[in-house]
Parts: sequence; structure tokens; C-alpha cells
Amino acid sequence: MEYEFDLVGKIGSMALIRKEDQDIDYNIFSRLGAELKPGMIWVTSGATEIGRLDYIKRTGCELCGDPEQDKADYSAQGQAILMQNYRQFVRPEYGIRQILVEHPHFNDPEKREHIRQLLIRSARQKTIPIVNYNDPVSDEENRKMELAARREQGGEVHECVDNDETAAVIARLVRARTLVLMTSTEGIYQVPGDPSTLVRDVTGSSFQAVEAQVRELQKSCVGASRAGANGAGAKLEYALECVRSGTTVIIGHARHHLSDLTEGRVPCTRIGIL
Repeated sequence: MEYEFDLVGKIGSMALIRKEDQDIDYNIFSRLGAELKPGMIWVTSGATEIGRLDYIKRTGCELCGDPEQDKADYSAQGQAILMQNYRQFVRPEYGIRQILVEHPHFNDPEKREHIRQLLIRSARQKTIPIVNYNDPVSDEENRKMELAARREQGGEVHECVDNDETAAVIARLVRARTLVLMTSTEGIYQVPGDPSTLVRDVTGSSFQAVEAQVRELQKSCVGASRAGANGAGAKLEYALECVRSGTTVIIGHARHHLSDLTEGRVPCTRIGIL
């Protein structure tokens, strides 16, 4: 198989936060910045949570309005801070480009191709695309109506509010060799919350063999790291679609170097066809 990109990566919101201090984990940004380079596509969560923490620091309180509106407001505030940190730590000779996406960009063939070409040009122009879902302008009720209408028409439908799904869709779109999902756990656990039950390899000689293992693992995947997240079961589902397309998926802790995860030097879960 011919791959257009070596790596698509994604980091979750809680992996960018020092939860005990209610602050940004700048060490994570520093490690990522040292390793991100043109030819990679980086999908980032974190705008909403970082915006929330920034709002609290500046006002001493949280927003207490409609939860969906509060999420949009926090995200709009956090987006600038998120990109500021990537720009601060990515090597100065590399450009970075913010790409905010919504579900219509991946459900419409022309818009999907526009995004693909934008990503391909970024690699050629020695820049790193930083992708995030455009929460500030996304209305849940309208989104659900639009997606329901598309499902009635048949065919594949992407929601992409969960950046795990966004990263998986992009990995398939650009035919990436590897998809890395950085999270706040070492990978997929057979017993939720117990790192000693880490599943290191979900591999087989065929897609069917990998799928059978994934379905078994999903039976024990419950809960998520934060409200609104879809958790390990969803990660496995998105990963499976990538494996079907020939991409190897790695799920691991954000405290590790990206290169250590891809080269298997640290504990993580690797999903793919041998």
C-alpha cells in the first residue's frame, strides 16, 4: 500500500492538563513541539478545557449558563491559548497552520477533497497542520438534524465532535501509515482503571482476526476520562476503521515521547494487521 503521510497524531484534552494543579501541562507541549515536523498531521483537543481554566483564573468563577453555550464560549477562549502553546514549542523553522473542521467537511465529497489537498500542500510547504473540531460555531441541535438527514440518505456519516473520530477520518483520508492516539492512560486495559491489565498487541494476519479481538475488548470498555468523551470503546471502533484501510493504530500515554510510542519502546496498545 502507498502511504501519503507517515503519521497522524491526536492528543486528548485531559492529557494536556495537570489535573491536580488545574493548569496546562507545558511539559507535554514541549515534548510534542520537539518532535512534530512537516509530513505529520496533528489533531488536538483541549480548547474547551483550557478555555475553562483560563476563564476561572481571570474571573474566579465558572460559567453557569446553558452547557452547550458555555462549551462554545470556553472553546473560543481556549483556542487561541492552545495554538499559542503549539507555536511556542514547535521548532521555529516550521510553520504551523490551524485547521478548524466540522462534520460537513468530511460528509461532503468536495469539502473532504478540499481538506485533503490542504493537508497535502502543508506537507510540501514545510508546515504542520494543527486540526481541531470547531466547537465555537457548532450547534448540537442543528448538527443532529443534519446528521439524521444524511443517515436517511444512506452511506457513511461522520460526526467528528470527538477528535478521536476526527483523527481516524483524517488518517483514512490521507492514507496514513500510523495513527497515534495520545491519552491519559497507557493504552487499552482489560480491566478499566488497572494499568497492569494493559493490552499491548491487538494484531493478526487479517482484518477479521483483528476485528474479533477488538470486539472482545470492547465488552470491558466502560466510562471515559471526562464528561462528553466517548471513551476507550469508541477509540477502538475508530481504530478498527483505520486498520481496515491499512493504517496501524497506537494508543498510549501522552507523557511518552511520540517516537517512543511509534517505535514500541514504551508500554502502549498497538492495533493492526501483521
